[in-house]
Amino acid sequence: MTEAAVLKLARAGDEEAFRSLVEPYGRELQLHCYRILGSLQDAEDLLQETLLAAWGGLAEFEGRASMRSWLYRIATNRCLNALRARARRPPESRADLSGPTPMAEPPWLEPYPDAMLEGIADLAPGPDARYEAKESVALAFVTGLQQLAPRQRAVLVLRDVLGFQAGEVATMLETSEASVNSALQRARAALESRAPLSADALERAPLPGSAAELELLSQFADAFVDGDTDRIAVLLTDEALFTMPPEPGELHGKAAISAYLHDRFSLTIDRPTRLVPTRANGQPAFATYVGDAHAPIARFNSLLVLTLQGERISGLTRFGDTGILPAFGLPGVLR
Repeated sequence: MTEAAVLKLARAGDEEAFRSLVEPYGRELQLHCYRILGSLQDAEDLLQETLLAAWGGLAEFEGRASMRSWLYRIATNRCLNALRARARRPPESRADLSGPTPMAEPPWLEPYPDAMLEGIADLAPGPDARYEAKESVALAFVTGLQQLAPRQRAVLVLRDVLGFQAGEVATMLETSEASVNSALQRARAALESRAPLSADALERAPLPGSAAELELLSQFADAFVDGDTDRIAVLLTDEALFTMPPEPGELHGKAAISAYLHDRFSLTIDRPTRLVPTRANGQPAFATYVGDAHAPIARFNSLLVLTLQGERISGLTRFGDTGILPAFGLPGVLR
């Protein structure tokens, strides 16, 4: 059956026909929402809003653009509305890291499970895209996006990540091509000024699952479980960075990171630490669990995402929200 025939059925109220039209784009639309919002949970909600809006507005789809472009138009504008609503909410009070360098940390950032990246169509972007797929899902890149103005963020993702043409983006955002090009120039300049992890640095990282990566991760895991900050420091680059989104600070360099980890390990010195390997944003990660003082179990403490550069670790990003566990298939308690 042709797409036109399926579309006719969907417009007549056939939900199965509608699902067959939009299902191929669901996962890439969710990733799109994640890039703009920085939150997996919000992205899941916005995907559902997008599909509901598409179902309700199917009569307005005239077929001049592709179904994919039309869905991206709805998703992008829903995300921009969500960001406007988020900006109107009073900021949450957050505790600082111990002795960090202040920074403009994004209001919220969550990791994205690698398992949800498999088979996504937009990992093969259009010819106008400037970013490789691996770079455009990395935590450093998504963090940089969150510090752009919402419309700049949307334009950069649509143009430089997905490869849509300026005219298509102008239609999606109901603006002019000149406005799109202006926003794109400002977004590129702002993103480059914040020096997100470069494609070159990502290329220097060991290949996922390679012997070099496994050896480095094994050394880190052993040192972390032992609470040995000296051995961890040996594995870090001189300019290593430690962040804890959404905490408004960062730790720079081996000494600062080692001191912080030493303080954290001292709090659980009498309770064993256990690690469960996983992957997030195209990067290796560990779910950390700390033994309970009163029962033979270990409770979830954090998800630690590692950025690798050559044979060293150049970044550590810690997430402590238990709300991320279901997406990663991780338990709250190990027995």
